[in-house]
Amino acid sequence: MDKAPTFVGVDVAKHRLDVHLRPSGEHFTVDHDEEGVAALVERLAALAPALVVLEATGGLEVRLAAALAAAGPPVAVVNPRRVRAFARATGRLAKTDRLDAEAIARFAEAVRPSVRPLPDEATRHLGALVARRRQLLEMLVAERNRRHAAEPALREGIDAHLRWLEEALATIERDLGTAVRESAAWRAKEELLRSVPGVGPVSARTLLAELPELGSLTRRQAAALVGVAPFNHDSGKMRGKRAIGGGPAGLPLHGRGRGGAGRQSGGRGLLRAPPYGREAGQAAAHGLRAQAGGDPQRRAPHRHRLEAGLTPDTVVSDKSERPSYSSV
Repeated sequence: MDKAPTFVGVDVAKHRLDVHLRPSGEHFTVDHDEEGVAALVERLAALAPALVVLEATGGLEVRLAAALAAAGPPVAVVNPRRVRAFARATGRLAKTDRLDAEAIARFAEAVRPSVRPLPDEATRHLGALVARRRQLLEMLVAERNRRHAAEPALREGIDAHLRWLEEALATIERDLGTAVRESAAWRAKEELLRSVPGVGPVSARTLLAELPELGSLTRRQAAALVGVAPFNHDSGKMRGKRAIGGGPAGLPLHGRGRGGAGRQSGGRGLLRAPPYGREAGQAAAHGLRAQAGGDPQRRAPHRHRLEAGLTPDTVVSDKSERPSYSSV
């Protein structure tokens, strides 16, 4: 009788790795450091599992995924939302590291997500540079906005921080240029991307880092991967509005924004079509009432709080003036 294939789920935390095996149900933990990762890779390589599944955890999973891929076991890094939805569908509402590892292993066994090649070290380095550039830009914008409202005595310190951020940004820009120039394949891709009107060096390098699959996908596959392919929302005779969503957070595409076009329940980014006809008129009227303060329901809680604080000795100014309250 053939041995049943083994599926491994690994819950990745900052200091610990929880590992669950299916169908044996074996569970163990290791430290998330160099020694722990090496020991886990050696143990799993000896088991020869059919699939090892990790959740994407903001980069904490990269070291383990790369080590496993180099050792041979097939590895899939999946969106945590998929695993959580699978766990809820099976009636599992509780959440701990041990339970998460088991849910990931069951997900691997039932769904068997496709294994895609992991980015090599150079691609990961380029992605890290692009991400750092984005962080520095966000900090620069935030500090410049703070400077406008800061006290004069604080502006000298803010100016010094701005100069440091600008120097760090210039260094990152040079490192990005060097990384692209050192790779013949990236140079060719960057030249091809920049041949498109409106695509400059920043956009080209962001695409190289965030979408290394470009050049190996059809236009439909690329649109779905980026998050601009409209998804159906139909049921029976009902034809719902098409919506777009998903895609890498580092691609601020027009109409979608970073990480999605908007936030709906469930955390999925969607881009809804604007209301039309009677719905548009009602929506506009509601917005005008809210701006003018004419919505009694919106004003009721505020009015109740003010009236609750009034006393017989309170003096209220005329309605035409700015409200002020003082006790006599």
